[in-house]
Amino acid sequence: MVKNSCSSLYGKRVVLRKLSSAQAKRRGKRAIEVLKKLVRRKLLYHSYSMQVHGYIYLPASDDSDSFILVHGYHGSFSLRHWLERSDWLPTLEATLALDEESVRKVGEDRTGGPAVSRQLTLIRILMRDLLIGVNYLHSHGLAHTELTLENVHISPVDRHIKVGILGNAADFYKDGSKDSSLDNLDRREMMIAFDMRCVGFIMAKMVMRELMDPLVFAKFKSFLIKGYDPSCLRELMLEILGRSSPYGNTGLQILDRNWGAGWHLLSLLLATKPSQRISCLDALRHPFLCGPRWRVVSSMDIIRWGLGSTAVRITEEYIYRKPQRSRLAHLIDLMEMLNPHPKPKNWLDLLPGKWRLLYCTGKHIGLTLRQPPLRVLVGDVHLTVTRESKLKANLSFDSDIGFSVMIGQDWPLDKAGKSGRLRVNSSFTLRAGRRLYLNHDKTTEKFFFGPSSNVEALAQKFKGKKWSKIIPFKEFPSSLPAAKLASGDIDVTMNLDDPLDQNIDTAKSVLQELRTQIPPEVFDLSKLVCGTYVDSRLLVLRGVNGSALLFTRSFCGQKQ
Repeated sequence: MVKNSCSSLYGKRVVLRKLSSAQAKRRGKRAIEVLKKLVRRKLLYHSYSMQVHGYIYLPASDDSDSFILVHGYHGSFSLRHWLERSDWLPTLEATLALDEESVRKVGEDRTGGPAVSRQLTLIRILMRDLLIGVNYLHSHGLAHTELTLENVHISPVDRHIKVGILGNAADFYKDGSKDSSLDNLDRREMMIAFDMRCVGFIMAKMVMRELMDPLVFAKFKSFLIKGYDPSCLRELMLEILGRSSPYGNTGLQILDRNWGAGWHLLSLLLATKPSQRISCLDALRHPFLCGPRWRVVSSMDIIRWGLGSTAVRITEEYIYRKPQRSRLAHLIDLMEMLNPHPKPKNWLDLLPGKWRLLYCTGKHIGLTLRQPPLRVLVGDVHLTVTRESKLKANLSFDSDIGFSVMIGQDWPLDKAGKSGRLRVNSSFTLRAGRRLYLNHDKTTEKFFFGPSSNVEALAQKFKGKKWSKIIPFKEFPSSLPAAKLASGDIDVTMNLDDPLDQNIDTAKSVLQELRTQIPPEVFDLSKLVCGTYVDSRLLVLRGVNGSALLFTRSFCGQKQ
């Protein structure tokens, strides 16, 4: 406590930190230099940093270079300290004294509620505060470079996030001049991108507390280091966590809210290319960090993301009634209208990889109301696409269907059976094409080019004010660009466990049952005629009968 009445710090509590090691001295001197740069806007500096006040020189010290750094005392703990507590949510709510005024600052319209809603509100408050502090540094030509849970503190005094004493902050420009040379611009972009990636890791750990486990976080980080697209993080986390998470599925629920807006923001913060990472100001305007009281104008990218995320969530409900099937078909039609990659060269870049079948708009036949000779339970259906040559548009499609054959009458209760696998391989040539919309005239029983009744419903929707500003065409077209697929020969292989592999009639029955349950386009790949939508995480292929197959990019079986 400063008791010298002549001091400007009179009556304040401060921390006297003696710096002895070479690294500590360097950081202390750098903190003083940063203070001089940020002194013009003291209010923001005091709100988002540890408030370095100066240093005390020790002339009688044995080490002439040592000195004592003086910085503010905030009674704060690191964010890691809070997240490691079992009762972190109510404790942190009480520490920050959340009231109606606090939640109104992030666009929320009420306090309390279920744990998921309370945690989302708290994450919005902390993330917005952190982004404002980081943007304050970036606007003054500084990068933090050490944004971690240990270096981010929450102060109960002013209820702000502190980003440390900034002893390792780096200048955007090497020589101090703010010229627009290419080297300086690249350095600035890389340093901002590094800070935003660190913010993404902090957000991921706040939302999904399972990542506080070093082993789980190692898999998470390895996924990104290997260059996989972060837009597919949901598929990865579902595979890693499954149903074994000790924290339930709260984090997944939070990220799935608002049409998957949390996953979208996380993918932008952790984007593979630094140039694609979101800035602090754009992140503050993102729907995930804006409550329901704020009207946010969504970009086309967010709209596409929301359509795809909603379709994926509906497919996970497993039991498809007529309203669900109609809504899924409607969402797939919308996605096809807004396909961001219609050119074949885009398909050749995005299509290769492993995809998992989510849904087919065709006919669905299960086991419940039938009495087949053998009960076959179909597992995951994967489609692996490989580009045979970078110079040619030749692709290899390999569908892989895992299944189990249930023997006996207790199959409704006991799903354990003999496993098997069906593989179908075919080569394709990809060319530019168009998907034509055919309408059926019931009076003349003839087909003609033009939008059908389903497509006409979409056209009416697009005429509204909400869609008219973002739709790329004024009048609804009779066709849309697509990637045309021309197939070659097909090779089918099926493996069965012992003793099913000893009887040819049994194998025939299993194959017939598989063909009954799975979409015909998966068994006979030649029935795939075109691709109508593709991005980094979702794929839509159309069959010869018009049915659509929705896939999501998968990493099952790949080492993380």
